[in-house]
This record gives sequence, structure tokens and C-alpha cells, in this order.
Amino acid sequence: MKKASILFFSLLIGGFGNYYSFSQTKQPAKKTTTKTVTTKTTTSGNNNASKADIEAGKNLISKSDCLACHQLKVKVVGPAYSAVAAKYPATDANIDKLAGKIIKGGAGAWGQIPMSPHPQIAEADAKKMVKYILSLKGK
Repeated sequence: MKKASILFFSLLIGGFGNYYSFSQTKQPAKKTTTKTVTTKTTTSGNNNASKADIEAGKNLISKSDCLACHQLKVKVVGPAYSAVAAKYPATDANIDKLAGKIIKGGAGAWGQIPMSPHPQIAEADAKKMVKYILSLKGK
């Protein structure tokens, strides 16, 4: 009965996930003018995450069912992506571990509600998705 309830709730959330997407668009940053401007681009400590991988991961997530259970800053069924980024440093080991959880599913790290497996997602794509999520640290 528990599994049926979880499945029903997941399907219900999935059906409304795109309708109630909790706007995640960022407002453009205000431009300021100074005499000296220094910028530094980082990828949350992960030297292996290129801008192309991060953007590809963002696009893969937007085309998947991930947003039915996860949002950028709001816990829905699963944790918010910003909470995942805060918990896991962007290391190769964590990228591999989290990509495996996307593909195989899992439970226990964030509570008792299990994350359903996504075996149709290629490992390389899952890693890009994770790189995007971990790039959100501090955002």
C-alpha cells in the first residue's frame, strides 16, 4: 500500500510538475561601473565541469521528469538542487556517485521517499546533469 501511495503521489506531482514549475528564471544582474573590474569564473571547485557540460546538464534536466520532484531552491518531493550542491562538493567521486543515483535510484540520503531509477539516461548525460546541479553551490 505504501508503494502504491508513493507511486500515485509521484504521478500526481509529475502531472503538475510542469504546470507549477516554481519560476526558476534569474533576473539579470544589475550592471555597475567601476574603474577596475575583476571577474573570476569558477565551477564550484570542479575543474572538470566545463561551461558546455553545465549548460548541457541544465538542458537535459529541463527536458526530463526531474522537475516533478526537484526544484532549484524549493524542496518538493526530493531535495532542492541548491541543497544537493551545498551537501556535496564538486569532486569526481561525488559526480560519479550522484550520477549513479540518477540512473539506479536511491533512498535514505534525504529521507525515506525513494528516488525512482532512470536507466534510460546515459552515464555521460547523468554526469552533466550532476555537474549542473553542483554548479549551483551558493546560488
